[in-house]
Amino acid sequence: MIRSLYSGATGMGAQQLSTDVVANNLANSSTTGFKKSKPHFEDLMYRTLLVAGQTTPGGGQVPTGIQIGMGVKPSGVQKIFTQGDYTETDNQLDFAIQGNGFFRVTHGDEDMYTRAGDFTLDSDGYITTPSGDRLQPEISIPIEAVTITLETDGTLTVFGDSEDILATENILVSTFINPSGLFATGQNLFRPTEGSGDAQEGTPGEDGAGTTINNYLELSNVSVVEEMVNMIVGQRAYEANSKTVQTADSMLSTANGLKS
Repeated sequence: MIRSLYSGATGMGAQQLSTDVVANNLANSSTTGFKKSKPHFEDLMYRTLLVAGQTTPGGGQVPTGIQIGMGVKPSGVQKIFTQGDYTETDNQLDFAIQGNGFFRVTHGDEDMYTRAGDFTLDSDGYITTPSGDRLQPEISIPIEAVTITLETDGTLTVFGDSEDILATENILVSTFINPSGLFATGQNLFRPTEGSGDAQEGTPGEDGAGTTINNYLELSNVSVVEEMVNMIVGQRAYEANSKTVQTADSMLSTANGLKS
């Protein structure tokens, strides 16, 4: 009976975590390049009272045994890197990756990776994120630039007033063997970890890397309807676990009220 109190409490904690993840997904449903998260859970240890297959005193065999679970715990919160929808913009510095891969930027003194392609220019003419992190390899746009085009293979061409070519650069795409292992740092940035493996940087459209395009942005891959359903499921599961705690408390109260 006491065990059910703790099992119910672990269930409430798990559903609280699930609701926290849903809340963050919904909060970022309009964030450029955002990737939703999904919680994973696993059952805890079991109290074994009778082992299946054990021989009984009568010479028979126990068919199923008796094991009582001790609750649930979170085993991970996974980033889901499915493709988000695209929206067309009028900004020539809005880039999108169609398929796998990330843009590499310099954040402080380290390389970070992002799916958000809402780039702009800094005071020196370099392509940067809204937070000022420069796209790598660094690309400087001449002040005389009028038109910027980006091909699917990452070739960026800058045209002047009379349609003469002012500069030609190459934008690279980085891929990971396990993108779900990346560490989210906020600001639409990810840091590589042992779990994600090292970045493999290359030409867009080659070796499994996605292609590039400008005048488009990738939107969040969050489905508001799906998250609302998950929130309702989590709420009801939380209520059910709280009922378990209340029922166990009521049973203990009854036992304590017994008189000899």
